[in-house]
Amino acid sequence: KEVLVLLSFCFVIFGAEAWPQKKEIIEEAEKVVDVVESCSSNRLILVGLGLGVLALVLWVIDRFTRPKFYDLKSKHVVITGGSKGIGKAVALQVAGQGADVTLMARNKEALQAAQAEIISQSGKNTGQKVEIESVDLAENFEKVQASIDSAVKKVGKPVDVLINCAGMSVPGTFEDVDIAVFENLMRVNYLGSVYPTRAVVPSMKRQGCGGRIVFVSSQAGQLGVFGFSAYSPTKFAIVGLAQVLSMELKPHDIHVTVAYPPDTDTPGFKEENKGKPEETCLISETSGLFQPDQVAADIVSGLQRGAFTAYTGLDGWLLAHLTAGMGPCSSLFEGIAQVAYMSLFRFISFFFLASFDQIISKCKQRRDVKAKNE
Repeated sequence: KEVLVLLSFCFVIFGAEAWPQKKEIIEEAEKVVDVVESCSSNRLILVGLGLGVLALVLWVIDRFTRPKFYDLKSKHVVITGGSKGIGKAVALQVAGQGADVTLMARNKEALQAAQAEIISQSGKNTGQKVEIESVDLAENFEKVQASIDSAVKKVGKPVDVLINCAGMSVPGTFEDVDIAVFENLMRVNYLGSVYPTRAVVPSMKRQGCGGRIVFVSSQAGQLGVFGFSAYSPTKFAIVGLAQVLSMELKPHDIHVTVAYPPDTDTPGFKEENKGKPEETCLISETSGLFQPDQVAADIVSGLQRGAFTAYTGLDGWLLAHLTAGMGPCSSLFEGIAQVAYMSLFRFISFFFLASFDQIISKCKQRRDVKAKNE
């Protein structure tokens, strides 16, 4: 009632000049002033009440505008790069929620081993299907389309969820990396996600009951890192594709998620470390090393919530807000957080960048001293 009195008082004051019965208006205004003055000792209560009402309204808007939680039970989930690493960890988690799973990768033996592990952990009597498709995802679109069609026949239902996990990294400074590596990484990391996505989108639209598409980028797809001149641009390209598809597919209730994993303890990461420049190793170590299960859990959570961005760890949270830019916003509160934190996180980023520059400078000094002594 006190809030309504305040609003009425403002309305009367601003409308007084246009109202002929000024005497009556003044009398009413005086009554309102008396009531307001009697409530002056409770201003904090009024402020608290107003903030509470605002928070409630924002919460209601957020709940009704964010995507509905996506239940994976009995859904057909296709995972590229599902034979090992993050892809296999994701497969184990979605299978644990009752999804039918198709794993796609090149190495048939690794696929069969992953298939056996998933079946043993999800249970043999659940009626779930775990299928495999051996295919080079970067070779050409027709072969990928044929593999998707084969998976649909094996499982007996169209693809509901596509998770693009396939990818690789070849570190090295710009001048040291062969041009063929740049071309190959663009085929594997970018086209290797374009082809399967193109293969499933038409059927997802025809189903008319929504779907999910996940692109696994990298924290190196949020900022350029020393030694990733061939790798980083391919992951940035995936983000651009995801933003476009998010706009195009949203009217069809198909939600797109981009995951930005940090360094993850996988066979691919161990192989990558063999050729990493010293600077790249030291910069990467500042974010720590995460386990595949944790990263996979964040990816699955993101796709089920319909979030555009899925991240892991404190640095991942900071980067997600800092690099949001004009990307899609999944909820009202997420947008408010991005606006609130952007300036602060940009300020913090200066210290990160300064520390990276210091690492690079020290490494160069050590090399110069070593070369001088030889």
